[in-house]
Amino acid sequence: MGAAAADLEARQLRILGRIADLELAVQQHRLGALSVSAAPSENGEADAGATEARLSALLATRGVRDFAFRRVPADYYDRSLEERRSLLRADSVAQLCKSIVMVNTQAAADVVDCSNPKNSKYYVIVVQYNARLNAENIKNFLYELNEKQIPKKRFNMRLAPEEESHKLTGFVHNAVTCIGMETNIPVIIDEAITKLDEDFFWLGGGEVDLKLGMRTSQFLSAFSPFVVKCS
Repeated sequence: MGAAAADLEARQLRILGRIADLELAVQQHRLGALSVSAAPSENGEADAGATEARLSALLATRGVRDFAFRRVPADYYDRSLEERRSLLRADSVAQLCKSIVMVNTQAAADVVDCSNPKNSKYYVIVVQYNARLNAENIKNFLYELNEKQIPKKRFNMRLAPEEESHKLTGFVHNAVTCIGMETNIPVIIDEAITKLDEDFFWLGGGEVDLKLGMRTSQFLSAFSPFVVKCS
């Protein structure tokens, strides 16, 4: 390689290094803007609360570094998706997701809990608010996951009753999150969430007015959910 070519390559590497540094700085700035937002306590100081502290510790233990909590108004669920996006300062409505507990109503009599992730009585599905859940896709996935050894008619996923969901997760309606549940329920995340341009998504935070956002790639690495085309 000639001197001129070597000099050109060195300059190109320096430019690429600067671009990488700028991208990292932008990401850090965005995450800084997403810093924990807690409701003020009676003495005027921010109080993270037990739920937030517990989930933060769990995420940190699992190696999830880029996450944030936000408190939202009491009428959050009465607002449009665009208004919710604005409150969370999300990049797009597509980042707003929910965790729903589903029950296999046709499971065999001996399938009563979540001990077998491949053939569980319950699954938590993480799906976008602006998507239409396709239970048939989940049914087909579970059928294939079990190498077609279980009849397809044995899979019939339906929304679990609210009281059942509460008992299994420990979270009330509109507060359900797939992080820190009372029961180790297998998690299925919609493939569409993993394909968003922004490596970040929002879901419930364990309390009705608390929302949790995190980097999608870190969530996938830490919790190893099933990635399925659910919508």
